[in-house]
Amino acid sequence: MLAIIASFVVVFALILLAVSVGFKFFDARRKTQMVNMLQTATGEAVVTITSLLKEIEPENPGGFRQVVSSLQFAKHAEMQIQQAGLTWTASKLITIMCILAVAGFAVGLVAVGMVVAFVLAAVFAAAPYLYVRRTRKKRLDKIEEQFPEALDFLARSMRAGHAFTISLEMLGQEAPDPLGQEFRALFNEQNLGAPLDSALKNFGDRVPLMDVRFFTSSVMLQKQTGGNLSEILQRLAYVIRERFRLKGQVKAASAHGRLTATILTVLPIATMCGMLVVAPGYLQGMAADEDGRKLIFGAVAAQIIGNICIKKIINIKV
Repeated sequence: MLAIIASFVVVFALILLAVSVGFKFFDARRKTQMVNMLQTATGEAVVTITSLLKEIEPENPGGFRQVVSSLQFAKHAEMQIQQAGLTWTASKLITIMCILAVAGFAVGLVAVGMVVAFVLAAVFAAAPYLYVRRTRKKRLDKIEEQFPEALDFLARSMRAGHAFTISLEMLGQEAPDPLGQEFRALFNEQNLGAPLDSALKNFGDRVPLMDVRFFTSSVMLQKQTGGNLSEILQRLAYVIRERFRLKGQVKAASAHGRLTATILTVLPIATMCGMLVVAPGYLQGMAADEDGRKLIFGAVAAQIIGNICIKKIINIKV
């Protein structure tokens, strides 16, 4: 009898333990889902719900943050960083740029002179911003490449009977990043209570592509006037693919111009370097003369203007 009671107590305790562990597991899963929704909707790193509530920044930040936020460049930098998919802040970017500018100025001043110091300071300061711009361009190009497949997915999902919001959720889960991340942010934002037009507007701000503007305009127009949204999205995906095909043809046709621009840009620099190696005193005498310096500055300016003109000619918008 005691063995039966002991067995019953042990089994009951194990059941209670299993139920408790199950409740904790599902509670942690719900918290993780909510944190992910908040993170994708706000575009900021969120560790816990408590930290999100406790670490709200004041409306009037002090110190360096206030100086940075007052600059127009800060807003531009924040948008560029967000579109690049980085976790930086505008103050962090500007701080890195200032530190590198000081380092470049010090290196140039010690190694060569004042003029080279200013040039190195400008180059070093621009390096982090150029990195952000390059990362942004690569991310937007990847999103543009993935976008037609995403529209086809939405069209097929809606033809299968799913609602538009459910199709957005499925697309956010199935699509690879970075496009999947943006669609998850779009779904989570409207799922947390934002109107669909506001969520689509924020989606267009985060992904400043022409195809995304077509998509948001189509969805809002269909919401106001009605119509078959799945067919609209399918036709839009077809138009985007045709534009990609035309863009490839234009890129192939302008390859000769791009090669010419590269050769005409590199050839004078390579010639100058070769002359410095073969005849070291040939160009120094020209640089020492006043008229020679004017010719050098004129040649550099003409080279830059010519390169810009060639780039404008071969850069055909499709």
